Amino acid sequence: MCEKLKGLHNRIDMCIRPFILNLNLMRDKSFKILACCCGHNKYPLTIVVSDGKKIFELVSGKAIPRTRNFYKSDGKGFYYIPETMK
Repeated sequence: MCEKLKGLHNRIDMCIRPFILNLNLMRDKSFKILACCCGHNKYPLTIVVSDGKKIFELVSGKAIPRTRNFYKSDGKGFYYIPETMK
């Protein structure tokens, strides 16, 4: 787990940076990585992807019915994807 980045949206958490960069290199171009978060030891690791037809969270496989604003704030500054909490 890495420290929570403050005010640095659109960046990859340092603790999962190698994983995400390698995943991006290794993928067969059947999906595009849109967003990701390590969860900061509070929420599960999430990787939001699109296969061109739908958007879903890669780790859980849960569909996400939004095209943006995937993460919601818990009020303490931590972000999570509601669909992965069900």
